[in-house]
Amino acid sequence: QVQLVESGGGLVQPGGSLRLSCAASGLTFSIYTMSWYRQAPGKERELVAVISRGGGTTTYADSVKGRFTISRDNAKNTVYLQMNNLKPEDTAVYYCNAKWSIDMYWGQGTQVTVSS
Repeated sequence: QVQLVESGGGLVQPGGSLRLSCAASGLTFSIYTMSWYRQAPGKERELVAVISRGGGTTTYADSVKGRFTISRDNAKNTVYLQMNNLKPEDTAVYYCNAKWSIDMYWGQGTQVTVSS
């Protein structure tokens, strides 16, 4: 059974930082492209960042470039999202996604709230 478990969300003030983690189990983690998505209230889910299987290629949404960093540790079956200089508009539920061929899995999400 595949599981993606996110952690690290919470309440942070504008300008603050958080580090999200997504621990994967039940799959061959190193062959999956891993991504972070987010969904704010009343909005569609949007792609935030993507990292290739080996970690050598990353892609970011324009809204988070220069502030967020995606990384992975294939030995720990974990993908991370370091979020710096957080803004109120970053408030959302953040979801981890694993994709390989036609296989796709989602985590349950972790809430990030940026507010003073």
